Amino acid sequence: MKYGIIDYEVIGEGTPVLIIHGWGISRLTMKGAFEPVFTELEGYRRYYIDLPGMGDSEHGDVKNSDDILELIHGFAVDVIGEPFIIIGQSYGGLLTRGFVNKYPDLIKKIILLVPCIIPGVRQGRVEPLTVVEKDEELLSSLTQDERDNFTMMNVMLTKEVWERYNKYLLPALNSADWDFLNNVLEGSFSFDPDDLQEPCTKPCLIIAAKQDTEVGYKDQFDLMQKYTNATYCAVERAGHNLQIEQPEIFEGLVKNWLMTH
Repeated sequence: MKYGIIDYEVIGEGTPVLIIHGWGISRLTMKGAFEPVFTELEGYRRYYIDLPGMGDSEHGDVKNSDDILELIHGFAVDVIGEPFIIIGQSYGGLLTRGFVNKYPDLIKKIILLVPCIIPGVRQGRVEPLTVVEKDEELLSSLTQDERDNFTMMNVMLTKEVWERYNKYLLPALNSADWDFLNNVLEGSFSFDPDDLQEPCTKPCLIIAAKQDTEVGYKDQFDLMQKYTNATYCAVERAGHNLQIEQPEIFEGLVKNWLMTH
């Protein structure tokens, strides 16, 4: 379905959930992460969107994160039409916090998955690339391009993780308009999304990864000063693609948090 330049998909019935992916990927990645959770929980209507210039969405005249935030707000008002749970991964986590800053009355609960805290490439207290498990036989079976792509930020280099990466990450990465992302889109806001008028007391789940080379896990802990009703978890043996490297832990965290909040 389309809302302006935004391509989206709706799955299920019940409490609305808006799910926002990260930089350079698409809703495919988020469906792979969250559908295993929501297929076990009844009563949630999931809105998976593709951000401008990513997935099946055009970029139009979008120039910066402020523009994207206004598009998301229009989508929330015109398509969802009621308060909802918001989920943001990586850059989507930055957009989510911008939304909470500007439109808190539309939000019921918040989930931040490896959220970007400081816009830009590897800003803040990020971790050095530390591989914790490696399948040499698998790596030798990949093409050079596949191997370079897979090993760029993943820390669990196993057959199972590669299969999930190949299914949910590579097609999403290949669908992005990288000229737009690299040369046009400005990831920063014109305001500080974490400069809240008052602390956010909505239930919030923050999931970080201990070996995250892109956004780290330490800066995310500081969000608990702003999001005072937050649960924070830093998952070991996981990098920025935590949801495919430790899927059982990830799915268990999300499922149990939704059931108890």
